[in-house]
Amino acid sequence: MITWRSITRALQRHHAPIRAQVRQLNLLEHHSHKLLREFKLPVPPGFLVTTPEQAKDVVSVINAPSMIKAQVLAGGRGKGKFNSDGKSGVRLADSPSDAFKDASNMLGYSLTTAQTPTDGLHVDKLYIYQAVSIAQEFYFAMTFDRQHNSPVVLISSSGGTNIESNVDKMHKLYFRLSTGITDEIHAYIQAELGFSDTEMKDIHRILVQMVKLFKEKDATLLELNPLVRTEEGAFICLDAKFEFDDSARYRQKGIFALEERSPEEEEEHQMAELGLSYVRLGGNIGNIVNGAGLAMATNDLIGLYGGKCANFLDVGGAATKEALRKAFGVFEKDERVKGILINIYGGIVRCDMIAEAIVAAAAEMGGFKCPVVVRLQGTNSEKGLKLIEQSGLKNLVVEGEFEKAAQMIVKLTSGG
Repeated sequence: MITWRSITRALQRHHAPIRAQVRQLNLLEHHSHKLLREFKLPVPPGFLVTTPEQAKDVVSVINAPSMIKAQVLAGGRGKGKFNSDGKSGVRLADSPSDAFKDASNMLGYSLTTAQTPTDGLHVDKLYIYQAVSIAQEFYFAMTFDRQHNSPVVLISSSGGTNIESNVDKMHKLYFRLSTGITDEIHAYIQAELGFSDTEMKDIHRILVQMVKLFKEKDATLLELNPLVRTEEGAFICLDAKFEFDDSARYRQKGIFALEERSPEEEEEHQMAELGLSYVRLGGNIGNIVNGAGLAMATNDLIGLYGGKCANFLDVGGAATKEALRKAFGVFEKDERVKGILINIYGGIVRCDMIAEAIVAAAAEMGGFKCPVVVRLQGTNSEKGLKLIEQSGLKNLVVEGEFEKAAQMIVKLTSGG
């Protein structure tokens, strides 16, 4: 069976780069800290700022060395580089004047890390909290192991940026949400990581609250990295990463309301709100299809004739005027799109109904600003093509044969 998940995987093998169509909600660090605080997990008091002046004022109030961290949905910020001064996305400010200088070189600029696009991510928010003296960094996480059909605790004594090179030190402890952290898990962690009885009381409390949060908020990943032990012996969560089950969106409206999206992700979100599936690619031909298999075939045929797709949009059975108007609007805003191919095979959804929706949506927009080729096949296709031909809309042509339609849009977008 062909699905949009399989399409994305296939396209990722042949085109670069592509964002997976199925994705889970991630939170920015300041939202994560707020959520941890809500579940009584230890985090330092933090402040969100959007101007260098605010950064200066916050560090003045803290009156101590402070961490300044760029708020972007990407890991590796500490090893990343800003396009302003070449410095990282995590900085230590010893004074208010340092905070002002750093914030001036961070806000409004792009940060590039190993997990961002090559041109980086725009930074418009910073999170600031008092620096802590770190004695040791740990990695604590909870997720689901699909192979074992069980939630699992992942723990390592080598946390922070070193975790990826110390996977062999990771301890996996399976548990049940109904029983939580058992005495056996408690004893194993203390023996393997060498916590004292006093420290283990804090660790046990952290784990119990992690389970509570994980369960109540429908999380699929709860990662504390690093969870640090300070020089004074306290345990503090300095950074956290969350992922949540998208199917629980209706239960976790407060969590999902915090979602921040890039312009590209906003396109996907708008389409999803209309029940449409959207995948962004790297070419200049916009595509509207109905069906995953037809999408793959359209991509292959356009590629065969020398073209490249800018995206895929599967309207399925939702080819309404509103949906198509929204789709055309997204394509119009995308400066890469030089032409659009609408490739529909009518079955349950009749081609004449789709044609009416295309004409109505285009008329509402005042016509098309780029060439549009329409190919309709199936139920009432002749009637649908006739409706489009008689519409009088400019930049709109019809072609009933699949190959010719692909050749035509490639030619129209290549200037040939």
